[in-house]
Amino acid sequence: MIMKYAKDGLVVDEVKELAKIEETSYKKILRRIADGRIVVARNVARKDLSKIKLVGIGYGLRTKVNANIGTSMLVNDLDMEKRKLEVAIQNETDTVMDLSTGGDIDAIRRELISLSTVPFGTVPIYQAYIEAAEKKKSPIFMTEDDILSVIEKHLKDGVDFMTIHAGIRYEHIMKLKYIQRIAGIVSRGGAILAAWMYYNKAENPLYKNYDYILEMFQEYDAVISLGDALRPGAIVDAHDYFQVAELVTIAELVHRSRKANVQTMVEGPGHVPLNEVIMDIKLQKRITKGAPYYVLGPIVTDISTPYDHISAAIGAALAAAAGADFLCYLTPSEHLSLPNEEQVKLGVIATRIAAHAGDIVKYGWKAKKNDLEVAIARARQDWNKIIELAIEPKLAKAIHEQFGPQPDKGCTMCGPLCVYILLEELLKESKGSE
Repeated sequence: MIMKYAKDGLVVDEVKELAKIEETSYKKILRRIADGRIVVARNVARKDLSKIKLVGIGYGLRTKVNANIGTSMLVNDLDMEKRKLEVAIQNETDTVMDLSTGGDIDAIRRELISLSTVPFGTVPIYQAYIEAAEKKKSPIFMTEDDILSVIEKHLKDGVDFMTIHAGIRYEHIMKLKYIQRIAGIVSRGGAILAAWMYYNKAENPLYKNYDYILEMFQEYDAVISLGDALRPGAIVDAHDYFQVAELVTIAELVHRSRKANVQTMVEGPGHVPLNEVIMDIKLQKRITKGAPYYVLGPIVTDISTPYDHISAAIGAALAAAAGADFLCYLTPSEHLSLPNEEQVKLGVIATRIAAHAGDIVKYGWKAKKNDLEVAIARARQDWNKIIELAIEPKLAKAIHEQFGPQPDKGCTMCGPLCVYILLEELLKESKGSE
């Protein structure tokens, strides 16, 4: 187990390689894995592990990006999901998650994971819900063993990281009766478990059986991502009793995970107004003692549909700058539809921009080397270099040439009034008049 090895001071190959990738000291990475501030997303059961991108998530490392794919109960097209996986990887996502709820979920997951060259995540409670609905007429009849068996199956299939909604408690659900919340529970996993707990008058089986879950994750050295089942689904609910109460439980689980040498990160925070984003990151980091923070968004306004990828990128950039480690993309279809390939692409690119903007704040010149090169290229009117360094070179070139061939200097925006051309001409004239 990489965390146990790190605690023992053993430097495994993954640590050495990660240090090279991240341009940092392997000793820093080793220390931060040991104390739970860095996780390495890889399952030892994953086939062709050497062909999978090595991804470290956490303090001192480049901010990473995740893309969600997967079928729904109404749109079940595996070929489209395979194309979405390809698009996400082509546009340089660091990881993907399969959130499938429609079709043969086992077959879909296994097919997608076989094609993925990046770490692969899932949310097992979805499959437990679907199977209980099919076999037992209602998901409220699913047993603890039903849920745990699905988790084990995902681990055996090689899933590298998994959302486990263990922080939502029975006591939280009972308080929904008298503590007001506008948007209610917007997490699918949270809603499933809340209904189960309410009907069965029992504790969350994921919390109750957390020690057993830790044993399973120890065997595969996979990463637990503690799901934010009570995240706010509207900015007016941000940092209410339920979000904070769940986060306190999650912090407890983080510390239990570390004691068991299981790599763990924390998910959050949902819909959060801009002025509360930094506070959210600091709160999570403080009570978890620096656990990697995997943020969905945060969406900073509820009116941004169908531009939630932009709203989320605004929040994500601020979150990353403040210390968030891992950004889950949102697409233009968020709150509206299952995303298509183009929407996946837009989501990945918007989130990559947010991640890079945050890294510039966190790491300074180490992160903004390409920004400097672009600035120099613009001053020199080196369009080939500008396009080469663009986040999407093909589109940059197409836009540059959209009104026909361009002059060697300037573009159709300013033409001969380009500031760099003007400056050059004025300098020539001043030298000529001397």
